[in-house]
Amino acid sequence: MDADVIVVGAGLAGLVATHELTRRGRRVALVDQENPANLGGQAFWSFGGLFLVDSPEQRRLNLSDSFDLAWRDWQGSAGWDRLEGRLAEDEWAVRWARAYVEFAAGEKRSWLKQHGISLTPMVGWAERGAGQAFGHGNSVPRFHVAWGTGTGVSEPFASRAREAAESARLTFHHRHRVDHLLVEGGRIAGVSGAVLAPDPAPRGAPSNRDVIGSFTLRAQAVVLASGGIGGDHGKVRRFWPERLGSPPRSMITGVPAYVDGRLLDIAGEAGARLVNRDRMWHYVEGVQNWAPVWPQHAIRILPGPSPLWLDALGRRLPAPALPGHDTMATLKHLRTTPDLAGHDHSWFIVSQKILEKEFALSGSEQNLDITERNLLKVLMSRLGKGAPPAVDAFKHKGADFVFADDLETLVARMNSLTERPLLDPALVRQQIEDRDAQMDNPYSKDFQIMSIHNSRRYLGDKLARTATPHRLLDPRAGPLIGVRLHVLTRKSLGGLQTDLSSQVLKADGTPFEGLYAAGEAAGFGGGGLHGYNALEGTFLGGCIFSGRAAGRALAGQV
Repeated sequence: MDADVIVVGAGLAGLVATHELTRRGRRVALVDQENPANLGGQAFWSFGGLFLVDSPEQRRLNLSDSFDLAWRDWQGSAGWDRLEGRLAEDEWAVRWARAYVEFAAGEKRSWLKQHGISLTPMVGWAERGAGQAFGHGNSVPRFHVAWGTGTGVSEPFASRAREAAESARLTFHHRHRVDHLLVEGGRIAGVSGAVLAPDPAPRGAPSNRDVIGSFTLRAQAVVLASGGIGGDHGKVRRFWPERLGSPPRSMITGVPAYVDGRLLDIAGEAGARLVNRDRMWHYVEGVQNWAPVWPQHAIRILPGPSPLWLDALGRRLPAPALPGHDTMATLKHLRTTPDLAGHDHSWFIVSQKILEKEFALSGSEQNLDITERNLLKVLMSRLGKGAPPAVDAFKHKGADFVFADDLETLVARMNSLTERPLLDPALVRQQIEDRDAQMDNPYSKDFQIMSIHNSRRYLGDKLARTATPHRLLDPRAGPLIGVRLHVLTRKSLGGLQTDLSSQVLKADGTPFEGLYAAGEAAGFGGGGLHGYNALEGTFLGGCIFSGRAAGRALAGQV
C-alpha cells in the first residue's frame, strides 16, 4: 500500500478529509492535477460565505433564527421531488440536508473557531426568496463572511496539510491526473493515471496537459473530492435541464478551467451511482473580469435589492426575478421566455448612489480589505463615501459597464455593447419613471420597492448593503450606470450519491467498498443536499461537512 487513504482533489473538501485522517495518524496520498500553488482549490477564490443558524453574529443584529425556521426554509428551497422507489435520487440528499442544517445550527461555529476560522460581524441576506412563506429563500440573513474571505477558510487546512507532509503523514502528488479507479474484487483498491509535465502557472491560471509518465497508487480507500463541472461549458450544456430552457450560446466562467468534472464520469464507469446531474447553480449577474486569471474569467455582482433589472429587450424583470431574491427563477425567466431565448444577456441600471452602497463583488481577490483582515479598510470601503475600490475599478475598466449623466446617452451606450441596438430609450424611461413614482413614500405596491424597505429594517443591510430609497433619475444620485450581465457557470448540485459517512453507493444502491466522495463531487453530500436551490453560504460549509464525514469515517476503518 502506498497510503492508507488516497484523496483526489486538493480543494477544501479534500483538505478537510485529509486533516481528519492525518490528525488521527493515518497516512494519506493527496493527488491533484494542478501544481502546489492551487492548494485550496475554488474555496481560495471565494467570498468566504458560511451558512450559520442562530449565531451570536445574528443575535447581535437583532435577528431571530432557529433550526426549525432554517430547516423549513431549506425544505421549501430544495423542492425535492425524486423520493419514490428503492433507488430514489433524493433519498440520501434529504438526510444529508437535515444533518447539515443541524450542524449549522449547532457545532459548526465552534468547530470553525477551533480550526482557526473567524467571522466578520457582517451577516448578509442572500437568496431572499420567491415571496412565499413556504418556498425558496432565507427568512432571515444567514450569510456569515469569514475573516480572510475564502483564503481564511481554505488556508487553515492547507497549512495543516503542509505540516502533515513535513511529518510524513501526507504525501503530495501534484501534477498527477487520475484517469482510472482500480477495482479489485468489487472494491476500490487505488487509482492510476498520467503524470503531467511541471507547470509554474500561478494559482487559477490554465496549465499544460502534457503527459510525461504514468502512475499507480494503491490504498485501502479513495476519497473523490474533485469538484464539479463549472469549468467545462460542454458538460454544463450536456446536463442543462429542459426546465431551464435552452442553455446560453455564450457563458462566462466563475471557476478555473481545472473544474472539469472528469472524475464524475470516471467514477460512473467504475460502477458508482450518479444522481441529479441536471441540477446546477449558475448566476445571472456575471460580468467579465477586466483582469482575468483563467479563460472567460467571470466575477459575480452580489447586488443589494435596488438595481433596476431589465431583460435584453429592455423590459423590467418580474418578481421573484429580482436582485438578490431567487437565482433559479431569474435564470429560468431569462432562458424560457420565448423572445429572450436568442439573447444571452440582461441589464442592471443603477445610480452612482446604489453602486456605492449595494454593489459587492464575489471573490477573495475582489475584497482585499476583508481578505487582508484590515478592519480600518473594511470600515472605510463598506461604510465610507464612494464605491469600494474593486467596484470602482470595474465601473471604469470593465467591458460590461457604461455610465452617463442622462438616460438617453446611457441607453445609447448600452446599445453600443450589443451586436444591434435592442433597447428603446422611451420604454426604458417609462419603466424608470413608473418605478421612481413609488419612491416618495415608505410603502408601495411595487414588490421590489417593498423589498427595499424591508431590507432597510435590518440593521446590517441599512448600514452596508441598501441605499437610501431614491429616484433613479434624481441627478443628485448620478451618474446613471448600465451593466451588461451574463450567465456565469459555477456549481453542480448533483453528483455521486453517498450515505451519511460519505461512502459512495453503487448503481444498485449498495455501498461501494473503498470509495468515498466529498464536496461538489458528491453534490455537497448525498448527491444533492441543496435540491434545486442553494440558500448561499452553503457551498464551503458543504465541503467542510462532507469532507469531515469522509475523513472521520475512514479514520475509524483503515
